[in-house]
Amino acid sequence: MGDVHHPRRGSLQYWPRKRSKHKLVRVRSWAKESKAKPLGFIGYKAGMTHLQLVDNRPKSLTKGEKIVSPATILECPPLNVVGVSFYKKYLFGIKKNGSILAKNLPKELKRKIQFPKKETAGWDKFADFDDLRLLVQSNFIPSSLSTKKPRLIEISLGGNKDDKLAYAKESLGREIKVEDVFNSGNLVDVRGVSKGKGFQGTVKRYGVPIRQHKAEKTKRGIGNLGSWTPKRVEFSVAQPGKMGYHQRTEYNKQILKINSNGDSLNPKGGIVRYGLVNGPNLLVKGSVVGPKKRALLLTSSIRPNKKMFKEAPEITFVSQRG
Repeated sequence: MGDVHHPRRGSLQYWPRKRSKHKLVRVRSWAKESKAKPLGFIGYKAGMTHLQLVDNRPKSLTKGEKIVSPATILECPPLNVVGVSFYKKYLFGIKKNGSILAKNLPKELKRKIQFPKKETAGWDKFADFDDLRLLVQSNFIPSSLSTKKPRLIEISLGGNKDDKLAYAKESLGREIKVEDVFNSGNLVDVRGVSKGKGFQGTVKRYGVPIRQHKAEKTKRGIGNLGSWTPKRVEFSVAQPGKMGYHQRTEYNKQILKINSNGDSLNPKGGIVRYGLVNGPNLLVKGSVVGPKKRALLLTSSIRPNKKMFKEAPEITFVSQRG
């Protein structure tokens, strides 16, 4: 009998398999940027399409020829800068020192936070700081999304300390467009929460093989709970539980094109389970995490692939099949 090769069922790379606490992800580290600009933007997944483009990769076998590529449509309405948060470095990390809110806050923001009764402190109070971030709010899309509660997140800025402060003073209370953050051809990291699938068994959740009908007790289950010693069930044993709705990050996704509207993307009647794309949007090469209408965070690539060609290819055809 030959050697039995049986790799373990279920990767321990993503462990523990916990559900995300929030619909919009958190970011623990940001990419470094010399220019003073936001390092992230919120987009809403509208759906997928396929397009025809001219292959511009220098070492590709199909260089200069038309190829078909899948792409994801992300609607990116402008972000409102509603506040600035200041951070101070301490021995064990950074800690928020305070924040400044804009004078004229959007009415929709009351659904998310409670407005302060007194005016917030001025810029002079936070002269001594080590880092600052913009508190931005996503705009509501009435034609596509049913939610009325905006998304709030703090976005880091590039540049040095003085450039960050000057940019924050200039942009407080104003809008940020996706063109101010990204360009066509840029590599971005897409951070989002995956599709939730509810309570699932071991076959679907971990890929445990289905047992024969002569097996004892069950077919779609594991044979045993582990070894006799130690006298406990190990954490690595595949067991049923909630599946999906996990925070995931996809690295080095290329922006193929930035559109000001969705006229060239909308099929007749709109995209299925989303609607019409009316505002600014992105075409990202390949697929991204999450279901339709999920709020995703696009950030500057933290570990860009130097071998990838950075220029966006020419798009000759975009499918409008919904």
